[in-house]
Amino acid sequence: MATLLHIDSSVFPTDASASRTVTDAFRRTWQEQHPEGTVIHRDLATNPVPHISAHAHTAGFSDPATHTPEQAAAFAERVQLIEELERADAVLIGAPMYNLTIPSTLKAWLDNVVLFGRTAGDAQSVKGTPVTVIASRGGAYGPGTPREGYEYVQNYLSAILADFLGTDLGFIVPELTMAPVNPQMADLVPLFEASRERALEEAATKAKQLAQRLAA
Repeated sequence: MATLLHIDSSVFPTDASASRTVTDAFRRTWQEQHPEGTVIHRDLATNPVPHISAHAHTAGFSDPATHTPEQAAAFAERVQLIEELERADAVLIGAPMYNLTIPSTLKAWLDNVVLFGRTAGDAQSVKGTPVTVIASRGGAYGPGTPREGYEYVQNYLSAILADFLGTDLGFIVPELTMAPVNPQMADLVPLFEASRERALEEAATKAKQLAQRLAA
């Protein structure tokens, strides 16, 4: 039975979050297509992981036999997160854009699971794992837009998840999510609605294809 690791990082509940709405659609379709499968859900907004500490960082570059009690305890928490990622057959990440980049809670999770010599570097223990990121954003930052140069979510996550970890990375991007609540963006509401519907369809399609592929 395949395991989906589902990570949300939006500070808002599903009914008020663009990224959670799409991750929820992905997950529901996955479970419909793959009822025998397992879903591990980490909500980083309600249950954040520890930010990387000096003990957790230095322990990753030293022999466990030499760890101090503080290093051992901090590194054990990292290992738990790393093993959870390594056991996943597929990963789903909700990554809304906050102030041009990802939420700090998601950055903390990444800092814990990126470990050179194991998940990153020459080893890449999660290499090839399919990862789908729901990269929601309030405006438009795609190629050719005025704010293209301010897109630090997909660029950053591509570097970490694809280049460092070697995963099979794909993005679904619901954008213009501030249009319904920002009067200055009122003219963009139809584009937002189209982007949302497209993202929901892409999520359902990708989840179905992935569940079928892993079940084969």
